Amino acid sequence: MSPRRLLLVGALGVAAVMFVALVFVPILFGASQFLFGGGIGGGGGCVNVAGAGAQPAAAADAKSVPVDYLKLYQEAGRKYGIPWNVLAGVGKVETDHGRSTMPGVSSGENYAGAGGPMQFLDATFRAFAVDGDKDGKKDRYDPADAIPTAAAYLKHNGAPERMRTAIFQYNHSWDYVDLVLDWAKRYVGGDFKPVQANGINCEDNELPANVGALVKTIIAFAMAQRGKPYVFGANGPDAYDCSSLIQAAYRQVGLNLPRTTFEQWPFGVKIAKGKEQPGDLVFFNSGPGTSADNPGHVGMVIGGGKMIVASCSACVPAIGVKTYKKPNWIGVTRPLARPDFKKKVSELAARQ
Repeated sequence: MSPRRLLLVGALGVAAVMFVALVFVPILFGASQFLFGGGIGGGGGCVNVAGAGAQPAAAADAKSVPVDYLKLYQEAGRKYGIPWNVLAGVGKVETDHGRSTMPGVSSGENYAGAGGPMQFLDATFRAFAVDGDKDGKKDRYDPADAIPTAAAYLKHNGAPERMRTAIFQYNHSWDYVDLVLDWAKRYVGGDFKPVQANGINCEDNELPANVGALVKTIIAFAMAQRGKPYVFGANGPDAYDCSSLIQAAYRQVGLNLPRTTFEQWPFGVKIAKGKEQPGDLVFFNSGPGTSADNPGHVGMVIGGGKMIVASCSACVPAIGVKTYKKPNWIGVTRPLARPDFKKKVSELAARQ
């Protein structure tokens, strides 16, 4: 092949790769962000999830649901915090509340291997099975077991705070999600809006009443980064890793922390677990090259057992509020207790 032809083939190959990247990469990331409820940039608005598990009153259309099924939907809804009408929507779409005569409803399996009134694959049912009627058996063909199992499965997949995501995981079709929610609305008279949180919950914005202005400023900066991506080695402002987020937050008040988690761990004054306060740093034995005395991950306490943290690139949200009371939690430090930081804070206060 001539050099000119080789050059032409190479150029076409590069163009093809670029086309695939331009077309499919945005689609891939866009779909995943919609699926998991993430993808908001710049710490966008929070979603109020306080009423996500509310149990709405039944409307006229709910009378079409068999009485025994309606009772099971409502009981499971209350127990698992899933709106009962969503469970009823799943039951309606799957098997018309067990009344379908199709294969795999009362016995056997359908063409996809699903069985029972809530149409579980055997492996999925075994993983989440609930003995709803306490008869010592977990039977996917018994609505008393299948319906609470469906509630447990939806909850495992993010319901009620991320309802559309959870329903999609039940049956991987957005048309299915819309159909289930259409029935859920009908059963309560149309006045029903499922919650689809983006990982930024409004209740996390409330800090303990005794938090001082300095710590509020530090935490406020970190909280404003919620929804941005995690990128290892990034220093902001568009992306952060765990330690750069902490460093940037403290920098807002004129305090300079070391850059890496390994350096930040010995930098602050050690605080006993249970004595942590907002603004303290919590460290974890997580990541390559880490150990119980050499943690590789860090977050910042905001109160109530929660931290603001840049978790990982695949986490949803990548930067958000999570609990720090986990098995790999190593310890706590308080940078503001350092003598040089105390002096610096006093100097800054005197200038104001």
